[in-house]
Amino acid sequence: MILHLNHVRRDAAAAVTSDAVAALVSLLEEGILDPGQYARLRVHLDWIQYRHNFREPVAITRTEQEAEGGASTLELRIDARQIAPGTLRDLVRSAMAGLDTPRDMPEEGTRAAERVYLEDFRTFRTSIAWDFNRLYWHRLKDWESATGRGYEQALPGGKSDANHPAAIADSVADFWTLLRDLESQNQLPPELFTLEIGVGLGTRAGLWLDRFHALDQQRGTNYFPRLRFLLCDYSQATLERSRPAVHQYIDQCSFIVLDALDPNKTLSFLRHKVLHAHLTNVYDNLPDEEMVRRDGRLYWVQVRSYLPAVDASRIAAESQIGAAEIASIVSRLLEVGPEVLADRCRGIRFWQDVWAAIRLEERLVDVENLRDPSFPEGIDYGQIEEMLRDAPSDIRFHLSSGALQSFRNTLPLLHPRGYLQVQDIFVTGLSDYRMGFYGPGKLDGSIVNWVNGVLLREVAERAGYDLHFAPFHYRPGSKTSVLYTTRRE
Repeated sequence: MILHLNHVRRDAAAAVTSDAVAALVSLLEEGILDPGQYARLRVHLDWIQYRHNFREPVAITRTEQEAEGGASTLELRIDARQIAPGTLRDLVRSAMAGLDTPRDMPEEGTRAAERVYLEDFRTFRTSIAWDFNRLYWHRLKDWESATGRGYEQALPGGKSDANHPAAIADSVADFWTLLRDLESQNQLPPELFTLEIGVGLGTRAGLWLDRFHALDQQRGTNYFPRLRFLLCDYSQATLERSRPAVHQYIDQCSFIVLDALDPNKTLSFLRHKVLHAHLTNVYDNLPDEEMVRRDGRLYWVQVRSYLPAVDASRIAAESQIGAAEIASIVSRLLEVGPEVLADRCRGIRFWQDVWAAIRLEERLVDVENLRDPSFPEGIDYGQIEEMLRDAPSDIRFHLSSGALQSFRNTLPLLHPRGYLQVQDIFVTGLSDYRMGFYGPGKLDGSIVNWVNGVLLREVAERAGYDLHFAPFHYRPGSKTSVLYTTRRE
């Protein structure tokens, strides 16, 4: 057995570590855990900082067989935050009992009585969890009305770092400096395009425009009349809500619905014209997936979403539907929204209850066993191996597929002197993955994942851009970093 301590919280480490070892030894002595399983077991002790997430307190992950007739490795993942004193042994025993489920008959056996599955195994990028995420942003007003609070209140500290006045002032100063330099070289374009993707309530856009307008007047540069500010978001409803924040500059603003995964598709008319593009907390909300390296082999993390049977029964009773209808109604919910139930208020409650209860079962699939391992565009197997050359031998990491796609599809919009600025939560060193949990977590009805900054830097360098990270020093204790990208000279 191999024991991994994946966090540095002393208060949670000692008790759970000793309880885990005692529980496993006890189960081995009682014959519930056989010596072969014990020898193949890897135990991961985590502390998940997201109060709402997709994990059970104790979960088993199984790998594919590595050779004909070989035994698979077992991973036991324990979330110390969810473990109440004296409960670990029974939780481990229950998780191990799930191994009785035949691997080629996933709908039968022990798990069938414990879980209501909503999909088959797949990479997380294609899981219906992201359909829930999409529904949340399309029907944000419904969710907020039901909960009585805005989505920004779900963020750490109850507000977005995007709106910090000092950060905005520095951003405006950097932009003004760029314009002044271009003007001094007779390279200033007649129209000054700036782009913000993921505008929320438009608060940052309004504050940024206020600051730039004031600075332009103060310094007498007359840049502001040439400014063209593009507010872009996935949701038309969100764009409409952002209008009041920029009402006094409305003639210089454009409101554009676009998919953050491919800004270039919608904004191709601005190719090589955008002087400044900005995103806050967008990359961490784009479809993602994970990989694992164990003993020199690479594995995809595949998932399938489910509801614990006890939650499914409760939700069915409260929604006045049959328990057997849960999966089909969830599917229809993701297509049409809360109107899936005749009583719309009950439909919203059904949506929220399912989201709160949904969990992800995992398995590890050897990359070499897949016919078509689909890496994000711009990344291949060789680059992954190169990136991992100096990384820890056993590591689980994000591919940040959606963030990579968005990044690649934003670069073509940049003016030769333009720059991309992204405020988000980044993992900037692969060794960090060994001592922390970086998602996926849940924020109200959406998903949050830290972004693999190492892979972003790799893609930027290959595309001819320099990329670096700076800490967000405007709020003490902030986990946000600021990514800067400019074309390499």
